[in-house]
Amino acid sequence: MPTDKMADIQLLLLDVDGVLTDGSVIYADTGAEIKTFNVRDGLGLRLLMKAGVQVGIITGRQSRALDMRCRDLGIDLVFQGVKDKLRVFNTILAKTKISAGLTAFMGDDLPDLSVYNAVGLFLTVSDAPFDLLSRAHGITTAGGGHGAVREVCEEILKAKGLWEKTVQGFLT
Repeated sequence: MPTDKMADIQLLLLDVDGVLTDGSVIYADTGAEIKTFNVRDGLGLRLLMKAGVQVGIITGRQSRALDMRCRDLGIDLVFQGVKDKLRVFNTILAKTKISAGLTAFMGDDLPDLSVYNAVGLFLTVSDAPFDLLSRAHGITTAGGGHGAVREVCEEILKAKGLWEKTVQGFLT
């Protein structure tokens, strides 16, 4: 991961399916969509937000499960059913008044490349397709839904010199 750029990150934007989840879509008999989220990713996001980094979601799908997860984590910048991720990316930058250069985006598939040339730091998961792996500024060791987001959160906190203080907070 490019720690020099990570130290300056003020906003982390995430795709959902394949990043916060493993990309599986499960339907119950009722037709309800079921998603599984990694609790370590959740703690990482909470720690990152506590350190002052804003977090947002840009996803092409619509999901009540995601609504519940974001509410649980305290993520307010949530954009679902997005067809034009670059347009929403720019909307979020205008709303937060954070520049693209201080923003990281984490995606896992071709639709996420729309923000590649606009974002300061483009990250992807280890199980992403080659076209993302070959372009990403950073690639996680973990696959989507298996702690990849936590990995990025830790790397940002470490680059900012805040990780040891964060760990110490759990020891006292």
